[in-house]
Parts: sequence; C-alpha cells; structure tokens
Amino acid sequence: MKTKLLTLAAAALLAACASPTLQIDRTHVSQNQDSRVQFLVLHYTVLDFEKSMKVLTTGGKVSAHYLVEENPARVYQLVDENNRAWHAGVSSWGTATNLNSSSIGIEIVNPGFTDSPLGRVYAPYPQAQIDQVLALSRQIVARHHIRSDRILGHNDIAPGRKQDPGPMFPWKQFADAGLIPWPDAAQVQIKQAIYQLAPVPDVNWFQQRLAQIGYQTPRTGVFDVATREVVSTFQMKYRPTNYSGDMDAETAALLEVATTPGGMLMKQPAPADSQARSPN
Repeated sequence: MKTKLLTLAAAALLAACASPTLQIDRTHVSQNQDSRVQFLVLHYTVLDFEKSMKVLTTGGKVSAHYLVEENPARVYQLVDENNRAWHAGVSSWGTATNLNSSSIGIEIVNPGFTDSPLGRVYAPYPQAQIDQVLALSRQIVARHHIRSDRILGHNDIAPGRKQDPGPMFPWKQFADAGLIPWPDAAQVQIKQAIYQLAPVPDVNWFQQRLAQIGYQTPRTGVFDVATREVVSTFQMKYRPTNYSGDMDAETAALLEVATTPGGMLMKQPAPADSQARSPN
C-alpha cells in the first residue's frame, strides 16, 4: 500500500510539473500585415507535358506552384501557395533578391526556342492555354494583392541567364486584361519621332532607365553583352517583333515612356461576367 501511495504521489508531482495546455486567442488581428507573396513569375518549360510534370514533381530539384498544359489547356497545382517552390533560381528585381522566397511561379508547357539557319525561332502559345494562364494569374493577384509591376517573366528577373517566357508570350493581353501597365502608345509615337531625328541617348541613360524599372543592369557606361541582354529582355516584352538588343529609337522611346510618371497606363479589368462570356 505504501509503495502504491508513493507511486501515485510521484505521478501527481510529474503531472503538476508538465507544461500547461497551450491556449491561443485569435480574436485580435493586426492591420499591419500583407502576404508573403510579392511577385508572380511566368516561365515556359522547354519540355512536353509528361516530361514537365516529371521534372517538376520528382527529384529534379526544380518545382513551380502551377503547371499549365497546352492541349488540353488545363491547370495543375503542384505546390501549395503557402510553400516556397524552386522556380526562380538566382534572381532579382529592384532591391529584391532570391525571389523563390517571395513569389508564385507558373510554368507553361511550351518547347521554347530552336536555333535555325535563319536565327532563333520561338514556339507560339495556344490561345486556350493563355486564357488559362490569364484566369489563374487574376486569381493569384487577387489573393495576394500582387502589384502590377511585379508580374514578371523569368527573363525579367534573370536577364541573359533565362529567356522564358520569350517573345511569343502575349504580354499585351495581360495589359489588356488590366493585370500589368503598358507604355502609352501616343507618347511612344511622339518620343520615337524625336529620337529618329536626333541621336538616341547613350548607354549610361539606357542602363539607368532599365535599372529604374527593376532590371539587374550593369552601370558601367559600356554597351557590353550583359547590357545588350537586358535591352533584349525589355524588347521581348514591349516590342517582341525585334529583340535584337540594339539601342534604337523605338526602344529609347518605349524606355523613356515606361520610366516617366504617367507614361504607363493601366486598363480597368473587365467585369467577371464579361470575362466569363468572352470567347477563347
């Protein structure tokens, strides 16, 4: 009996020393917060659907939150939006670096480019696939309140190292959908006429303006390979018919308008019901 009493006493003592049950009051919510997701980054896969799915879901050390198939056009979620996917690699935009930690990545099934005797040829995107990417992007932007100037291509955040989603990606459709701003065409026309009659700005001007937008740009005053790659990346988005990387009059006009207050215009998104009725 004495041994039993000692055992009970010891158990009671241990119970008294145990940690209390954790109770968390969640009735008070701070107004001083936002989503950890600050960027939306768009890619192409360079692989077909089956290979893309395998690489993004197995041991390839690369992943994305979403994969968008081309035929049929279908969206697959591979990583929860609350988790970090490994899609951006070495990357930067403005003062932000290591964008895996603050972005959602969308991989789009597309073969990318092939090099031919006539030059590099990029593959087009089916419109039905783009419609899915647009719809998905709208939802992600709405959930996380992502700024319009932070909807980017992989090449924007890693110019030269990456080319995706390439010049065939229809960024203008994103502008028409009210997702990203676009250079005011009237202002661009006026500036281009001026630069066609006078010398275009020097490389220092180009480097400063590209860095102002957010591109990781050399500030050397030399038109080197790295600077040409950044110029080409800018052209892929805003003038995809010619992405030579040359500092010409039209590129200077686009760049000046893009970095001038009031130069970038935002369209109001169409109402949800009209979006639903719009043809693919």
